[in-house]
Amino acid sequence: MSTNLPSSLANGRYQLGQLIGRGGMAEVRIALDTRLGRTVAIKIMRSDLANDEIFLTRFRREAHSVAQMNNPNIVNIYDSGEETGVDDTGHTERLPYIVMEYVKGQTLRDIIKANGALSQRDAEQVMLGVLNALAYSHRMGIIHRDIKPGNIMISEQGMVKVMDFGIARALDDSVATMTHSQGVVGTAQYLSPEQARGETVDMRSDLYSAGCVLYEMLTGRPPFTGDSAVAIAYQHVSEVATPPSAVVPGLPKMWDQICAKAMAKDRQNRYATAAEFKNDVLTFMNGGVPVAAAFNPLTDLANMKARKQAEQTAATQAMNPAETTATQAYNPVTGQFESVSSAPQQQQDLVKSRAEQRAQAVQTKRKRNRIIAAVIIAVVLLLAAIGGYYFYEREHAANALVVVPTFTAETTRDLAQKQLTEVGLKMVVKQDTNSTTPKGTWTKQDPTGGTQVAKGSTVDVWFSTGPKTAQVPTVKDMTQNEARSTLEDAGFKVNANIQSENSYDVSKDHATRTDPAAGTSLSQGDTVTLYISTGMTQIPDNLVGQSQDTVLNTLTSRGFSTVLKEQTDDKIASGLVISTNPSSGQLVEQGSSVTVVVSTGKPQVQVPTIPKNTTYKDAKSLLESAGFTVKTINPNPQDTDIVTGMNPDAGSTVDKGSTVTLTTQSSSSSPSSSSTTPSDQSSGH
Repeated sequence: MSTNLPSSLANGRYQLGQLIGRGGMAEVRIALDTRLGRTVAIKIMRSDLANDEIFLTRFRREAHSVAQMNNPNIVNIYDSGEETGVDDTGHTERLPYIVMEYVKGQTLRDIIKANGALSQRDAEQVMLGVLNALAYSHRMGIIHRDIKPGNIMISEQGMVKVMDFGIARALDDSVATMTHSQGVVGTAQYLSPEQARGETVDMRSDLYSAGCVLYEMLTGRPPFTGDSAVAIAYQHVSEVATPPSAVVPGLPKMWDQICAKAMAKDRQNRYATAAEFKNDVLTFMNGGVPVAAAFNPLTDLANMKARKQAEQTAATQAMNPAETTATQAYNPVTGQFESVSSAPQQQQDLVKSRAEQRAQAVQTKRKRNRIIAAVIIAVVLLLAAIGGYYFYEREHAANALVVVPTFTAETTRDLAQKQLTEVGLKMVVKQDTNSTTPKGTWTKQDPTGGTQVAKGSTVDVWFSTGPKTAQVPTVKDMTQNEARSTLEDAGFKVNANIQSENSYDVSKDHATRTDPAAGTSLSQGDTVTLYISTGMTQIPDNLVGQSQDTVLNTLTSRGFSTVLKEQTDDKIASGLVISTNPSSGQLVEQGSSVTVVVSTGKPQVQVPTIPKNTTYKDAKSLLESAGFTVKTINPNPQDTDIVTGMNPDAGSTVDKGSTVTLTTQSSSSSPSSSSTTPSDQSSGH
């Protein structure tokens, strides 16, 4: 039966999101850590394995093994615990989980599958990241045991992250390498020879697997392939991989040497440490000659076989046969038995020597036979160990039990039907009306994939009826966490790349808007981008030249405080804004103070007094030097004409640069006794 996962873990701290991965032991979901406001990945153990103590121990040890490590190339473990869930029958089941760092990116396996072989530079960079992780974990006393492209993440920023330490120290530290079903721990295409033989593993086993990964990055394919895991494991033990340069023409042959040394059959001939492996890669990258240049893979294979044969022979070597007292001895020269019972001492010595030769010949033949037998036994044991799981499955098949196929979001209805029919199961199609995935997408199944059921049983398979539509809610002025929760509660995904922008009316670290905008109709499950206020804003544009009241209202409406100053200006009329400080367009904190400078118009000056009997020429000069413009009411004034009046009057306050109009009369007609000054006459003269 399937277990209904809760929507959150750890008393609501971790809000579970969409499924992002599934393996044989657990599934991984994206989640929000509400306490710290960060996105995490949570690995939740399959409910049908939670009562299996071996798997449970393996799961817990992953958390304990990695939690103590802190390295930029290893996916961090933040937390772990156990939750309870309820299956379809109402029974309560425990759900162990591990909270991990969320790495947004792709696995190396997916990258190679989509793009083929990597460039040399990319392969170098990925391998350096993997070796950094292994060097650190090995120093911490942890052997990964399952290095493969599927356990290497490449983030969107290009960071290499090694993950899934699920079988690192997963079993007893006696370095056993078999699971409870007698399957070899690790993945066949990246399995070291000692793992395939069921022997002790050490850090050099990880380096062998890393060499297989390097080989695949350079060529686009694993070093060994075959029809079965047994066939591949046999090649790891007894064959040398095709050199990468033979697979990819033009690839430098030094890569052949580096891969071959990392993948040496005899671990004594491999790189001793991850640091040594890394140094060889760096040396080659920098134009030097790596240590691997002197390595010969064929010699390594021959020496390994010889050493293994010697070890097997030593283990099975029989005691030396008892010395014979027979009266006949075998003569290797004549090829016949010869009587020596009545020979003299010299003859007896000869017979003894020949007997020793015969015993040595027989012993050599027996040794050769034992070596051949030992090799055959080793291969048989290897095949039996690796094939144990398959025999186990066949035994269950004989009892009419079959394994339910595991479906994914890429599984179509027709493909699900075909896979179930092939194993003798029936499909019941059900509609998932609450899914946010496109119509027809697989969403769940019951029983879950990997479950053993009786042949002929039915399997419920749900397919999406399509996402529902909803309007994007308004989140303005909410905190980031509140806005995210509101959007997710409405059925939308929130873009992990949160945007920031300036705002005059939304407080710092609060939501300003969404894209698409609030009120837009979208399919549930669509992604919405959230914008957050920086707490900064700009001084509005086009303030200069506007009226004082307009500018003050604009600034006040946007939360600014204002300080008013006045200033005369020859060009800007009274009551209009000359400038602001800070100036238009400048970025400032919300609520800042802005100084507004307002024009009082042109400067005011007094009209000077024109002395009595002043000529037009002198009066004009005096007024123009004071900054006035001069004109007369007479059409053709003469320089010698006498000024008899002016407008405005002397002593009047006027704008600087104003016009003064003079009244004049000819000097010949001027009464000499007149006591009237120009300033005393009316403007009508």
